[in-house]
Amino acid sequence: MEAALEAALGAGLVAPSGRRHRPRPRALAVILRTLGPLALLGGWAIASATGALTQDVLASPAQVAQAVGELWGNGQLTDALTVSLTRAGLGLLFGAATGLVLGVITGFTRLGEELLDSAVQILRTVPFLALVPLFMVWFGITETAKVALIAVATSFPMYVSASGGVRSTDRKLVEAMRSFGLGRWAIVRTVVLPGALPSLLSGLRLSMTLSVIALIAAEEINSTKGIGYLMAQAQNYSRTDVLAVCILIYGLLGLGADGVVRVLERLLMPWRQGVQGAAR
Repeated sequence: MEAALEAALGAGLVAPSGRRHRPRPRALAVILRTLGPLALLGGWAIASATGALTQDVLASPAQVAQAVGELWGNGQLTDALTVSLTRAGLGLLFGAATGLVLGVITGFTRLGEELLDSAVQILRTVPFLALVPLFMVWFGITETAKVALIAVATSFPMYVSASGGVRSTDRKLVEAMRSFGLGRWAIVRTVVLPGALPSLLSGLRLSMTLSVIALIAAEEINSTKGIGYLMAQAQNYSRTDVLAVCILIYGLLGLGADGVVRVLERLLMPWRQGVQGAAR
């Protein structure tokens, strides 16, 4: 062995060295993640202070902070957040559940794929914004139309991820479970869904992000409550500070949704965190 190593070194090869992973301090990771938003906030404040951004174009960070205090003090912000989060949550629940069920059926059974996949793929290509007029005809300007629009938007990412994750399950493992006498839905519950978990969480991340995007569109349907209603009122009175508050809230909702999925990944797939840390 030593002779072979000496011969390899003599031929100009480099001696192998093991890479030792040193864990990054959590405080450093938090600091690095906040640098981008702080840089944007600093650029915004500088542009407002120098006059590059006037109030009629975009309010300054200080004015936006005052608007937050005003809306929070009179209760408008809490009421709007409650309504918007309820809409997004219900739409996400119905949409993700529908996508999950259809994805498992088409991914696990040949008959389900032949019967459903083509129709779902056709519907998936239709932009959900194009359904707004149709939903207004069907449901009027009620909450049902808004929740249904969010549900449609969030169902397809979960469907694609669930179907692909289920198809990638090890067929030999499925056959082994069948040989032990497990039924079809027991196999789905104990083998297929745990194996497809990474794909399911990826689909959930996309669905939660789309729920915020669809929420913005849904609240344009003659809303009288919610963040969208605050935006419409602010637009009528040229309140760029309130408009900025609403836009920031939508952004924070999307960021919070992504954070929820990250927490679920750490809880449900703890081994993945170790692999990612070793790869860095």
